[in-house]
Amino acid sequence: MNLVIDVGNTLVKLGVFEAGTLKHKKSCVKTDFLTTLTEISENFPNIINGIVSSVAYLSEHQLSKLQQLCNVLILNHETKISFKNCYATPHTLGIDRIALVSAAADQYKKENVLVIDAGTCITYDFLNSQNEYLGGAISPGIAMRYKSLNTFTDKLPLLEANNTKLLTGNSTAGCIHAGVVNGVLYEIDGFIEAYNNNYKNLTVILTGGDAHFLRDTIKNDIFAHSNFLLEGLNHILEYNKH
Repeated sequence: MNLVIDVGNTLVKLGVFEAGTLKHKKSCVKTDFLTTLTEISENFPNIINGIVSSVAYLSEHQLSKLQQLCNVLILNHETKISFKNCYATPHTLGIDRIALVSAAADQYKKENVLVIDAGTCITYDFLNSQNEYLGGAISPGIAMRYKSLNTFTDKLPLLEANNTKLLTGNSTAGCIHAGVVNGVLYEIDGFIEAYNNNYKNLTVILTGGDAHFLRDTIKNDIFAHSNFLLEGLNHILEYNKH
């Protein structure tokens, strides 16, 4: 069994894989990591190998406890991957994006794939049909856009995301919701259309914490896949066993 761990800006996500299948998934805040790890180790005593993708690093104590449980691979820019990385500055490429592209390389061989991760930031990552990662784009996520309007103005309130269908807001709150939500949707649809115009038979994957919020309102055809990053990490772990 494999244990895959994604330490994000907001949550730590843990997944247990057996023979390539996700058997268990759990999310927690970073302060609850050791409690969650203990719970998983008790429920799945056959875990042998693990991988950590860390945007916000685990503490030395947390990492030590993990290493007592299993053999741990720390994903970094030197880790062996199954695609050709054509990024101009590979040492600056987010390791979460490496995991997402790895999932695309594993599951959509010889296809043009655009992976959209809607989380704290919205990232776009493109893998072509020759298994070459060309790069993508980074923009503010939904919550970041709401917070920026409040932070950089004197009077606009801080609002929570609202799955509104408004095009024309008739109040300040309505205008903010219409601007943020439609802005994200138009951006995503615009990127998809631009890639469709440049690459044939494009497969689009939508993942990340806000994927559920966006998937039913995006005009273009997409595959919503909530476990894509975890599956990418498991692929990297398996690939590095050889």
